[in-house]
Amino acid sequence: MIVSLLGSSGHMGIKTLEEFLKIPEIDKIKVLLERNEKRNKLVKKLAKENKGRVEILFGDISNKEDCEKLVEGATYVFNLAAVIPPKSDKHPDLATLANEVGPKNLVEVIEKKPDIKFIDITSVALYGHRNEKHPYERVGDPLLPSVFDVYAANKLRSEYHILESDIDNFVIIRQTAMIYLEMLNANMSDGLMFHTCFNDPLEWSTAEDSGLLMANIIKEDLKGNLNKDNFWRKVFNLGAIKENRVSGYETINAGFRLMGGSTDKFFDPNYNVTRNFHGGFYYDGDELDKLFHYQHDNLDDYWAKIGKKYPYIKMGRICPKGLIKSLAIKRLFKDNNSPAYWYKHNDVARITAFFGSMEAYENQPKKWEDFKFWDYLPYQDLSKYEPIDYGFDIEKSDRDITIEDLKNVAKLHGGKLLSKEFKKGDVYTKLEWENSDGEKFIARPYTVIRGGHWWNPLYVSNTWDFDRLAKKDALFAAYWYDSHKEDEDHCYYMNDEYEAFIK
Repeated sequence: MIVSLLGSSGHMGIKTLEEFLKIPEIDKIKVLLERNEKRNKLVKKLAKENKGRVEILFGDISNKEDCEKLVEGATYVFNLAAVIPPKSDKHPDLATLANEVGPKNLVEVIEKKPDIKFIDITSVALYGHRNEKHPYERVGDPLLPSVFDVYAANKLRSEYHILESDIDNFVIIRQTAMIYLEMLNANMSDGLMFHTCFNDPLEWSTAEDSGLLMANIIKEDLKGNLNKDNFWRKVFNLGAIKENRVSGYETINAGFRLMGGSTDKFFDPNYNVTRNFHGGFYYDGDELDKLFHYQHDNLDDYWAKIGKKYPYIKMGRICPKGLIKSLAIKRLFKDNNSPAYWYKHNDVARITAFFGSMEAYENQPKKWEDFKFWDYLPYQDLSKYEPIDYGFDIEKSDRDITIEDLKNVAKLHGGKLLSKEFKKGDVYTKLEWENSDGEKFIARPYTVIRGGHWWNPLYVSNTWDFDRLAKKDALFAAYWYDSHKEDEDHCYYMNDEYEAFIK
């Protein structure tokens, strides 16, 4: 049996490759690498240690011919490849090739090979920003990618393409925030560290648990335990154990605790954005674990592993905290991905997207005693979950979905179901819909009611027009107004050169 793996040099990818090598039924693992990727040496090392079982192909997912070579003869194709923030913020053109053009290439190739099973990893970023008003996310929630997040916009469009494809066996898995051993070092090198809202709900899986999940998908499928009723042609949230649900403040605090410090010792409360990030607690994050039993790692234990792997981090305990704050944190104010840089260079578009206005940025509390923390009591208690009105009973099975359910969902979106006929439960038949702008589009019911997709300008361009759309789309409004005012009326967009604008 041949398994094709994209993204093998990434943090999740290398752990997946290690787990695949433990499966005796896999004769060969074909991986696609870019020639100049620094992390290729880890893959090459595994290939050398497992001669004949790892075949390295050099190429690019955005090249269809390279995709064809990679998937030839494969039983499973796993797409873990992605250009994520901060690299996607710095190089949005490369992100689009990897996150959008590449998956579309894979779809076109795999559609011609009906025996292939396709596993595609997307992201929690599709849900957009969450806060204490609706901290829980579930499959079926409307998708509101954060403004100027090219990575999330790419994934939105590629996911829609997969859901509407003719691939017979696929699954889409939305990865939650993922911690890996090198994360602390990586986050201390870019202004992205200021994008985490202190009051954000964040759920952390580990690279190891995620890699185990990928391997267990193959193991359970080989046992005959996976079918279209319980797994294939569906969307899942990849969650973690409930103890791994924390706030943005607590996440940053855990890293600095290794240095003998804390968030309030190294940060002022006005360093970080107040909205427009992504994260949440997966209400249905245990669905995959029921099938694959992959959730093991505890976040506190994992931070201890990071400290053990990088003992020099503890040197921060003997350094003056003010010196660390100045040399390690405040130096990143000069990075063009930091709010301080945006403000200094009058980037009104980004300041507005992440804070609400230039005035709101200027008026943030500068002392921790003036900062208002969310009461985090409910973050391990699913009984606190309050569902929005989805237009139908989201707990009902696919086989019980009726045309009235579909009409109600469309109505909440401010649109219509144009198709007149629908066989009860046939959620994969393609239907015609109309959105609140009067635009007609084709989508399967599953794509809309389970995938959370609803056609809007972001599906064809980097245009985030949710201020306007939420005024007539109740499903968008249910989450958008958690962090936006109803009288906001901005359209955010990027031109072909990925320059950010607001109008």
